[in-house]
Amino acid sequence: METHYSFSMKVFTAIIRKEDDMYVAQCPEIGTVSQGMTIEESLAHLKEATELYLEEFPLKETSHPILTTFEVAEGDKS
Repeated sequence: METHYSFSMKVFTAIIRKEDDMYVAQCPEIGTVSQGMTIEESLAHLKEATELYLEEFPLKETSHPILTTFEVAEGDKS
């Protein structure tokens, strides 16, 4: 008897930042976080962590976060 699996591809956001000598990748829609020595490695680890998470906790629906920038004043207020 053959087992058939049904997969659907979903697109998620990855936020990657450098911390010391590692890159930390985070998926804001799911909350998964991973790290690696390179951007590519941290992203590959994040993808794996997110796939494992979704196997246990499937999503019913997602929405993409709004990503923007803003400015703040920095300096001495004396």
